[in-house]
Amino acid sequence: MTLERMVPAQLRILLAILAAAGIAGAAGPEIVEARKLYNSTDFERSLKVLQSIPAKDGAVYELMGRNHYMQADYKKAAESFEKAFAMEPANAGYALWLGRAWGRRAETSSPFTAPAQASKARQYFERSVQLNPMNLDAQSDLFEYYLEAPGFLGGGLDKAEATAAQIAKISPADGQGAEAKLAEKRKDTGSAEAHLRRAIELAPQQAGKLLDLARFLVKQGRFQEADQSFDRAGKVAPNSPRVLFARAETYVKFHRNLDVAKELLKHYMSIELSADDPPKSEAVKLLRQAQGG
Repeated sequence: MTLERMVPAQLRILLAILAAAGIAGAAGPEIVEARKLYNSTDFERSLKVLQSIPAKDGAVYELMGRNHYMQADYKKAAESFEKAFAMEPANAGYALWLGRAWGRRAETSSPFTAPAQASKARQYFERSVQLNPMNLDAQSDLFEYYLEAPGFLGGGLDKAEATAAQIAKISPADGQGAEAKLAEKRKDTGSAEAHLRRAIELAPQQAGKLLDLARFLVKQGRFQEADQSFDRAGKVAPNSPRVLFARAETYVKFHRNLDVAKELLKHYMSIELSADDPPKSEAVKLLRQAQGG
């Protein structure tokens, strides 16, 4: 029996009327506008639109949480994500963002509260993966946690290795990237480089894979090869803010080509960004470092 046959005709008519009137969706056009503002990095205005919505659902609270997160207010972000997840406890995306918020709180809090907050981050990352094992972002964030966290906080290379295998099932190229990080953690730079180059072979049109290789080469002091990888990334993704930022960041971090880095950062701050790009506030910090501030 189809769902349509299970619903009485009168109820189907009522649902159609509500949908047409915009009542079936709690937020309606407001959340569409708020999402546009969020995507254009106007987080303050996006929040104002969302806060004006009288009947908030999980999607509204989730977007509020993202706005707070992008403004580095991780406490409010976690509170909003918790409300969203409470409304939709089967939503893997909400659990993932909740884990990210708790992770940032752990990074920015005192040594006394950080361990408990880090454990909450891990629990929500694990919950997100349980809800949707094919969520690449969730698997990747969980992998990073296992890779970096000490054992008493639930981390460990054995767990990271198992998660890398799950990542490879979703995306072979990303699986190679995870294996590269594991090898680098184990001080096996030869294997790390091999995995990074294999990732590029599997996904030659993903500029991020070329950036990963460039960052690795810089750490090895192979600056000319790193610049070649940055050049290739720029050709794969012309005018990409991420490529621009990554190149400037490595120059500043390793005190190379600082004049070039300054120009790159000034250009970065003048272009239109999306919510997926590093915030301009990070570019400002790098520029100050490049200027000796």
